[in-house]
Amino acid sequence: MAVIWNDKAPIYRQLKEQVVAMILDERLQAGDALPSVRQIAADFQLNPITVSRAYQELVDEKIVETKRGLGMFVLDGAKEKLLESERLRFLREEWPATLLRIQRLGLDLSELVLTQKETNGQETI
Repeated sequence: MAVIWNDKAPIYRQLKEQVVAMILDERLQAGDALPSVRQIAADFQLNPITVSRAYQELVDEKIVETKRGLGMFVLDGAKEKLLESERLRFLREEWPATLLRIQRLGLDLSELVLTQKETNGQETI
């Protein structure tokens, strides 16, 4: 997990988002163990309490579970649950600002789709 911390959000939230991204990208799958709190704290020079707080939010949201003595593990259905919540969050929090910017720049949907396809090296319609 390569992480660059920023000042826009608390580190525990950024760490949580990194784990969420790993699950959505299928780098962590149902049944996989999360790196230990101690390991993450040592690797990124974080306070273990910060790491624990990020992990606890994932437990509270039923994305991971704690197996006493074994660690934290991704729950079955975690990816689907995250997809649903992340889509809703995007539509509520990010999309309105994105749409406003698109409108201000005078872009239209077909132009955006064509540009995206060209950027990804796909053939345009």
